[in-house]
Amino acid sequence: MRTPVEALEALIRSWPMIVEECRCVLAAELHYQAVVYHCLREVGGVPPGQIGMNVKMWIEDVESDFFKVLDLRKAPGFQGGFEPIPDVVIFGPDIQGDFRRRNNSNTLRQMIMAIEIKASERHQGRLRAKEIIDDVLKLDAHRLEARHRGYDFLPAVIVVDTAPHLAERMTPGAVDSAKLAAEERGVCFFYLSPEEEFQRTSTTL
Repeated sequence: MRTPVEALEALIRSWPMIVEECRCVLAAELHYQAVVYHCLREVGGVPPGQIGMNVKMWIEDVESDFFKVLDLRKAPGFQGGFEPIPDVVIFGPDIQGDFRRRNNSNTLRQMIMAIEIKASERHQGRLRAKEIIDDVLKLDAHRLEARHRGYDFLPAVIVVDTAPHLAERMTPGAVDSAKLAAEERGVCFFYLSPEEEFQRTSTTL
């Protein structure tokens, strides 16, 4: 697996199994991250040395306005860069199974897909569009940093909106807002609830 398009094809192949397994359980986001990882390995055919979870990628001298704002929020002495930590990352083969934080320049170079996962596990509340849009903006900024350095990858958001009660699920308007934000920025958008599932993919590279 070498290209962002091949990574997207792996995610699309995995999507039916992701939907099925996510609908089987009610859990926190970490569980659904593991489900996505498992399905990408089992059905998507992503080699074990090319897929990581919660990969820390320290980026010095950030270029994007989004990361600059987040950097300035940090205490003095801790500024000077930003560290995005995508939930699931697919790399090209030259990563050679090394996703360590100390290998940050290579993880950014070799990344071909970054996935953020959001779940409707909110006690007496619901998943809001802003939470997903923030992830879309973070992915968009991460891609800008990669492109500034001569690399590129495909970003994706997966929304697991499987809360059993309607009052704990996203409203249709919130889903539309999040989906539109993703489409405007070329971020792939995958959504599932107990009754519905859809995908909006992008190959904007």
